[in-house]
Amino acid sequence: MGDEIFLRDGERLDDLMRSGRMIIQDAREFCFSMDAVLIAHFPHFKRNARVIDLGTGNGVIPPMIADDVREICAVELNSRAADLARRNVELNGLTEKISVVEGDYRKHREIFRAESFDAAIANPPYTPVTNGAANQIVGIARARHEFTATLDDVVTAARYVLKFHGAFYMIHLASRLCEIVDALHRRQMEMKRLRLIHPKPNRDANLLMLEAVVGANVGNLKILPPLIVHNDDGTYTDEVRKIYGLRLS
Repeated sequence: MGDEIFLRDGERLDDLMRSGRMIIQDAREFCFSMDAVLIAHFPHFKRNARVIDLGTGNGVIPPMIADDVREICAVELNSRAADLARRNVELNGLTEKISVVEGDYRKHREIFRAESFDAAIANPPYTPVTNGAANQIVGIARARHEFTATLDDVVTAARYVLKFHGAFYMIHLASRLCEIVDALHRRQMEMKRLRLIHPKPNRDANLLMLEAVVGANVGNLKILPPLIVHNDDGTYTDEVRKIYGLRLS
């Protein structure tokens, strides 16, 4: 990482708490949230895996998983976010391992060869456009609502780029679990690991993380213990603090 880091107007530098890596963010766009950190720590990658990040945003996930895989392709539709992602790759000295492709993964057939990746990871837009009022900031609206990619779009793209027995990792709304299982099944992917995320003890799950495998048999789903984000007093649980690289309470 260079000694001098150039920040443009409205940008800030944040610590990824992983291998000394940093990330440039622009608050006028959508800054990464805990969702990205959690899904980055969920996969079981093979050391020599070739991984694709579908909708990388400003490129937060690739630097967090770079030590665990051979190669990462980060795909992003938003030009401003793609530029940030490229700068973040350079900032962390990862240009030989991470490539950024500015493009629409819904056009996967035009951009990638079929079945060319060992694993895919995604933190996609969660909310259908018909549900709720979209944030008026374009970057935030695109990141939270399905303006540019639906659940079906991301699952379809993942299936196209994944090799047989390739793994797909995704974080999404727990309330859409039935839709997710159906979308995966229709594209010859079966869920093999599932973890529900709860905001506090005794609160309903609001998110989930999953691993699905191309060509796997139905059944043998491993449901992991729930991940609790906050204690009753609002502080992070020890597990979340560990994920963030913070001292345990």
